[in-house]
Amino acid sequence: MGERMTLPLYGTASLSTGFQTDRARSVLRLQSVDSNSERHAADFALVKTGEEFGRAVEANWPSIFIVSDGSIPGPVSEALECRVVTVPQKYDYLRDGDVLGFDHSSKKFRTLFRKNSAHNSLLVTERCNNYCLMCSQPPKDVDDRWLLDEIKESLALIDPNTHALTFTGGETLSDWEDFIEVLKECRDRLPRTAVQVLTNGRAFADSRVVDAWRDIAHPKLMAAIPLYASVDHLHDHVVQAKGAFDETVLGILKLKDRRQRVEIRVVLHALTAPMIAETCRWIARNLPFVDHVALMGLENTGFAIANDAMLWIDPVDYRDALALAVDHLTAAGVNVSVYNLPKCVLARSVWPHALQSISDWKNGFVDECNRCDEKPDCSGFFTTGRPRFSRGIHAITA
Repeated sequence: MGERMTLPLYGTASLSTGFQTDRARSVLRLQSVDSNSERHAADFALVKTGEEFGRAVEANWPSIFIVSDGSIPGPVSEALECRVVTVPQKYDYLRDGDVLGFDHSSKKFRTLFRKNSAHNSLLVTERCNNYCLMCSQPPKDVDDRWLLDEIKESLALIDPNTHALTFTGGETLSDWEDFIEVLKECRDRLPRTAVQVLTNGRAFADSRVVDAWRDIAHPKLMAAIPLYASVDHLHDHVVQAKGAFDETVLGILKLKDRRQRVEIRVVLHALTAPMIAETCRWIARNLPFVDHVALMGLENTGFAIANDAMLWIDPVDYRDALALAVDHLTAAGVNVSVYNLPKCVLARSVWPHALQSISDWKNGFVDECNRCDEKPDCSGFFTTGRPRFSRGIHAITA
């Protein structure tokens, strides 16, 4: 891998002082030292130099967040009668308006929201009733309902001009009633933000869930639901859950019956890619009313690494089938995009549908890409996990 762009979104603070002992966690929002906006209790002055540190103290900031490997003296910050968090220099990407979750006892923190990023996603839960063979976030049977409380706290701090926000899991509807309340907060606080919820869709087979979803009435809410094949036994095998196909399709139908926005997602690997043309022809005939179909290259991380021998297929080997799949959908008037696959492994007819879809914090390119005319509009590659590269990678030049 040539250019690597993976940002460290998790870490441990080298110092933290002044936090209340009656709470286990806090949500922090970083603000410029010179910010004139009204201060929220969660706001921390973002300090990266000794000079900024001095200005923060002079301005009586009650909370200071320091990014430094030691140039700003620890004893000075510890002596202050305010909340102080210090993190290593490698988190220098943090900016004004970013939101973090912070655990008081362990000093561990997670970047929840980056104001200048187009790829913000919030983890709702690690629990799931599917066990997908290529899951990038392998499910855990844990009580993590505190994540929903953290998200609710975060929403009040997120820039209302945010273009898009994604909720991911696990299965985001595991605690559906509590999660619906979170989505109502989005409706009230972020009405202009496109909100995408990644869900396996099975919960929508329950009319109580789909009715509650409809009643949220967020103007830009979309359910993104995976459907891995047009035959039930193959979809059920991929998600390792018998009966999942029937529940998923029923959920999609119920959502569209209530005029809700739905995206179908198909992850392409050795079990799904060989029949992608047939799957998309089936979608075009049976579900032509969905709002979007995303055909997605595989991120080789999580369970995909463990199941590599079963799942890996070179995208060149399904290039023609993918082109035919896109043709089936466009002929039926279905909006279709191709995610996570570089242009050089795609048929030219697919290029208009190929989007730069990989989140900026885990997106990179190989050296060959530096000679390519299409690089500015290409997805590039995942830098996470154990990347696999097609034999078809080559620079596209005039």
